[in-house]
Amino acid sequence: MIPNPFVAAAHGLAVFGLEPGSKLVRGPGWQHAATSDPDVLASIWRPGDNVGVGCWRSGVLGLDLDVKDGVDGIARFAVLCDQHGETWPDTMTVRTPSGGQHLYFAVPVGVVVGSTAGRNPGSPLGPGIDTRGPGRGGRGGYLVGPSSVIGGHAYMIERDLPIVTCPGWLTGLLNIGRV
Repeated sequence: MIPNPFVAAAHGLAVFGLEPGSKLVRGPGWQHAATSDPDVLASIWRPGDNVGVGCWRSGVLGLDLDVKDGVDGIARFAVLCDQHGETWPDTMTVRTPSGGQHLYFAVPVGVVVGSTAGRNPGSPLGPGIDTRGPGRGGRGGYLVGPSSVIGGHAYMIERDLPIVTCPGWLTGLLNIGRV
């Protein structure tokens, strides 16, 4: 599979180039360079680049449910849903090469969501669940986007659904702020 920025851009996600075969950004300025404009992408995209999804430009929160090193973020998130009397969210979901998932949620304008790592003891969602949020003022995080390839394995859209607004129970757990 060849990484294709138009897959994510067709879902309204603002993308930028990552190093080929890597999760690393090509250089500074990616937060402001991310775009979903197909004409701009056609003129600037380097063949072979992996796809980065800029959370700030996209206005999204990405839940990165890791499945590695004996930690199962998918199972942990299922427990959180159950504990809050909620079903698994019907939103765009990308399967990662390790068997994990990226769940995409729209973040309303004026709401600040940062990025966290589920390995940190103080992470609000627990082990195996990282967040990549839009942050504040263009300093948000990013996700490796669909069709990117790492180690010969692709990030693939598993649930091709509209990106829904982040549910209230989840925003409460993340202690999201407002500007």
